[in-house]
Amino acid sequence: MDEHFYQQKFQEAVDTISAKDFDDAGLHLSVNLILESVALKIYKPEWASNEQSPLNAPGRIFFSVWVSEKSIKEGKLYYNIHALKLRALKAYTIPARSFAEEFKNSF
Repeated sequence: MDEHFYQQKFQEAVDTISAKDFDDAGLHLSVNLILESVALKIYKPEWASNEQSPLNAPGRIFFSVWVSEKSIKEGKLYYNIHALKLRALKAYTIPARSFAEEFKNSF
């Protein structure tokens, strides 16, 4: 997989998205290499157990879209809502399954 190519394409997508809509909602976007995939993540720092490092915090909630060698062969783009170790988010008391179902239904 040409990781540089997909990083560039994801970054171009981020650059064309209306930043105002995301900023108004407090959402941040990030393009990363992770587990042999290129991912676009959408997140809020306050949805992380460590707001100073929201992309690496043990407890965090984010949405991602990614490509990998497998997804390219399948002609697909993978996506998911990630709710990791929600007990680490002291400001929230929502079960992970409930959060994911509500988010999917709203999305």
